[in-house]
Amino acid sequence: MDLGIRGKVAIVTGASKGIGLRTARLLALEGAQVAICARTESDLQTAAASIEQESGGKVLAIPTDVRDPSLCRNFVEQVHSHFGRIDILINNAGTANAHAFLEVDEENWRGDLDLKLFAAIHCSRVAVPYMERQGGGAIVNVAAVGGKTPGASSLPSSVSRAAGLALTKAMSKDLGSMGIRVNAVCIGQIRSAQIENMWQQAYPDLAWEDFARLPQHGIPLGRIGDTDEAARVIAFLASDAASYITGTALNIDGGLAAAL
Repeated sequence: MDLGIRGKVAIVTGASKGIGLRTARLLALEGAQVAICARTESDLQTAAASIEQESGGKVLAIPTDVRDPSLCRNFVEQVHSHFGRIDILINNAGTANAHAFLEVDEENWRGDLDLKLFAAIHCSRVAVPYMERQGGGAIVNVAAVGGKTPGASSLPSSVSRAAGLALTKAMSKDLGSMGIRVNAVCIGQIRSAQIENMWQQAYPDLAWEDFARLPQHGIPLGRIGDTDEAARVIAFLASDAASYITGTALNIDGGLAAAL
């Protein structure tokens, strides 16, 4: 299937590793012109080089701390200045942050909301006027299944993610008339640095494939998901193949979450 991404300009935040990197790579392989950001310049440049080597295209990589609204504005404006348009925005920046309620201090609350909620707000506010002037675009907010079904000791992350899902639905209502689609993905058990650390610490003698299929994970499909499986769903939602989908939050979790 041709996703209709070729020639479009795509921004991916938090793209030096994990889902962000694999999404940026896939978009580039589909023919998009890709801009990426992350906080650590060395990791970002390594990611850009790997994408360029695989895709044959040039990647615009700008070190950015998306918790800072002025840096968000600078990043998005530089992308538009460089490419002349913005078609796709993937708000992916985030990190694991799960504690019991009384363990979370004010600094942790603010930092998590800045990274997972306000960063998406700041980047979108700059990108949306550009999308509106060119007749449309697509925004995908990367969230987590805990935003739909928060559990004990899941704070502040589950609250930040829940707010991101509300943001997604509200934005889809406001921006639909501009031809801008806004969707979210809710990530479940997907291979990541955090899960790999757990694997190596708890089961150092077990191969990844065997660890991923341990029954105690409780995943109906029987295994932890691969990073590329998340990237493919994100790319689909950002593409013309999803031209009549907006305001939805799609679980990528192998059936683990209790919520639809």
